[in-house]
Amino acid sequence: MSIDEHQRMMRADQANWDARTPVHVASRFYGLDQDLDPERWFGGFEWDDLGELAGRDVLHLQCHLGTETLAFARRGARAVGLDFSEVSVAAARDIAARAGLDATYVRANVYDAVEALGGRRFDVVHTGKGALCYLPDLARWADVVAGLLRPGGRLYVVEFHPLFNALGPEPAPGEGPELLLRHDYLAGDGAVHRDATYTYTDGTAVEGATDSYEWMHGIGEVVNALVGAGLTIRRLAESDELPWQRWPQMVRTPSGWWRLPEPRVPLLYGLLASR
Repeated sequence: MSIDEHQRMMRADQANWDARTPVHVASRFYGLDQDLDPERWFGGFEWDDLGELAGRDVLHLQCHLGTETLAFARRGARAVGLDFSEVSVAAARDIAARAGLDATYVRANVYDAVEALGGRRFDVVHTGKGALCYLPDLARWADVVAGLLRPGGRLYVVEFHPLFNALGPEPAPGEGPELLLRHDYLAGDGAVHRDATYTYTDGTAVEGATDSYEWMHGIGEVVNALVGAGLTIRRLAESDELPWQRWPQMVRTPSGWWRLPEPRVPLLYGLLASR
């Protein structure tokens, strides 16, 4: 697939995220009408891997509403969020202001992050859940990350496990509640086109741009891209828990997150790398 075609699809994704942002701001999923609790999106293993953040420069790529960015600010980091959606960045700035937290938000495509941030380097670069699928070229992304990190700096990726993405979201008519493998575990050819009239949150339909394109990336592809960019893999962990109840048969765990009944399967992974 050509670079021009990738750019066209990413422009469609950008328009979709502009359109879905008002729905997300109003949704119960993010709970912005309640006491803001950005740390509920993080598992204990994530904080263990991220380490001490106070006084550190932390960049959150593809930050959307910036709620996770605010969790870093609360822990004393000089936090910066970057996202390609102008509407998301405006919402993130408003959320931070209402929370009384100091975070900076920049609108830019992740591939343009080095230039958009003026060559600034960071101690920690973070990419959160559900972000990498909107990037067509992971080798290019890894090169960008390497350019954003100081020597000794750390990248932390926490993403939905490819097995999670392969499980069908809803049973087909006439089928039972069992979860089935409905989608490729490994990356296929090209992008997956989705109708994003309704997103992962509760709420009304998205008005306007509803075309969405996603690229499936296996863990091996992520690891090889980072190694190819000169980063060292420090740790890879898998988790069978999610911060919300994705399927009705999920059960609450002592951590407050949710897991599927046995057999246990990985739903998230966390990857720590350093420059």
